[in-house]
Amino acid sequence: MTLLAADIGNSDTVLGLLEGAEVVAHWRVSTDERRTSDEWAVLVRGLLAETGRSVDAIAVCSTVPAVLHEWRDMLARHFEGIRSVVVEPGVRTGVPVLMDNPREVGADRIINALAAAHDFGGPAIVVDFGGTATTFDVVSESGQYIGGAIAPGIEISLEALGRRGAQLRKVELLRPRSVIAKNTVEALQSGMLFGVAAQVDGMVSRMIAELGVEVTAVNVISTGHLAPLVREECSCFTAHSPWLTLQGLRLVFERNS
Repeated sequence: MTLLAADIGNSDTVLGLLEGAEVVAHWRVSTDERRTSDEWAVLVRGLLAETGRSVDAIAVCSTVPAVLHEWRDMLARHFEGIRSVVVEPGVRTGVPVLMDNPREVGADRIINALAAAHDFGGPAIVVDFGGTATTFDVVSESGQYIGGAIAPGIEISLEALGRRGAQLRKVELLRPRSVIAKNTVEALQSGMLFGVAAQVDGMVSRMIAELGVEVTAVNVISTGHLAPLVREECSCFTAHSPWLTLQGLRLVFERNS
């Protein structure tokens, strides 16, 4: 079976083509709320044509309701003969969500928890480095989603500095020569890169302390397209899984097909 998995985030949409558990092709495109279902269909079909493969099934999760609406329409009109699963409340994930209001939790975060528990086991902490937000999600030893945290993403933080700082400007996300920078560009890069790394190590340390378990007992997994920029500067990670959400979508599809 060839599965198209789509993780629709606030800034980017990650699409992956999976044959079994193997990601054989992947793309990242901007999440444009103005894009219609017909435009999404043209985009998706164009990407699939590059691979020369046909799709047997589609699994989708989204944090953007307007875009999800267009995807539902696209699936109904352009891919009507293909089995599909849209992850939303009521869809079986196998992950108990121990939150005040489980419906508030983004589908991508539940899917990350599912994939982390399946691939690595609990307790686990998933740190997802997205452009809009950096999310922390905690999985118990028995595979329950027990909560997490949300921090501003790297890209959106840099954009905010560029807009609000009179003498600051947008810079490329690169590792500077040193923490103590000698110019404004590297000062911004240092504050962002090493600041986020310190934030991640601090948050993970606090979460492990709150779990009341040994540090060595917790799997700490990095994912998200900005993870390679930061993870080497952190001391907390035990694994990196770039396609964690896509694998979680595959698991959800298998449980609901």
